[in-house]
Amino acid sequence: MTDSSTFIAALTSQNLPNINCHIRVSDEPSGIEKNVKTGTVHLVGAGSGDPELLTLKALRVMQKADVVLYDSLVSEDILDMCALTAEKIFVGKRRANHALPQEGINELLVKHALAGKTVVRLKGGDPFIFGRGGEELQEVVRHGIFFESIPGITAASAAASSTGIPLTHRDHAQTVKFVTAYKKSGAPNNNYDEHLDSTQTVVFYMGLHQLDELTEGLIAAGRDSKTPFAVISHASLPTQQLLIGTLDSIAKQQAEAKLPTPALLIMGDVVTLYHEFADYNLGAFGKRAVCNIKQSITDKHLIPTFESVA
Repeated sequence: MTDSSTFIAALTSQNLPNINCHIRVSDEPSGIEKNVKTGTVHLVGAGSGDPELLTLKALRVMQKADVVLYDSLVSEDILDMCALTAEKIFVGKRRANHALPQEGINELLVKHALAGKTVVRLKGGDPFIFGRGGEELQEVVRHGIFFESIPGITAASAAASSTGIPLTHRDHAQTVKFVTAYKKSGAPNNNYDEHLDSTQTVVFYMGLHQLDELTEGLIAAGRDSKTPFAVISHASLPTQQLLIGTLDSIAKQQAEAKLPTPALLIMGDVVTLYHEFADYNLGAFGKRAVCNIKQSITDKHLIPTFESVA
């Protein structure tokens, strides 16, 4: 179990030298009179799974929770930082396997808040980036319940930082686009002609199981088949794995490498910077790169060899 007090002490003394931090702790939002009959809902982004990437505000709220509704992407280390007395309810969703339908999660949030409890809805990544946070808050406010939304580090930012693949760069990408691979109905999000700009980085969430169709569709729509492409699995965690290739090679590479979910896909020229940074990136040390980082990913005659980088 994670000792969060030790975590904060270490963070303050070792990682924040010569900085005076003044954190105002209050149980209720300023200017709002407490309703003794109704609790509150706190939508908390747990980030990418690394407990050190959790915000101090998220940690404070988690430690005063009466009830915690958490997803499958919330790591055990982060869950252990919640109040020991809190009731923890798993409501995770992975692909088509849902522990509880979205309507059921909404009902639980309302039920416990109306019972006067402090409810923490703990979500992997950021609740407002493909996290259904907006849908849940719509139900909460319909019942007159006050809420607080606390951002978390979304998978795209975590994957970019831990691999040394910047999402924007003045020489490579002037815009970045976050795209979900699936629509609400479960149908593929196959508007491929919207992702043809070579000056744009495109990040695909939840697209690993659709990688063949995705890459074929992009090429058919007109995206250069040699566009650099990366797959990052378990971003920021000790189990992180990385696959580097091109739009026309990455699906075959994944068929051999079989990187696990959750995984993020990054497409664009910024992927080439991985090679420039790899030997000096402390965040990538100890993590596995399933490619030979000395090879050029734009050479169509090269097929990347698989090796483990300690």
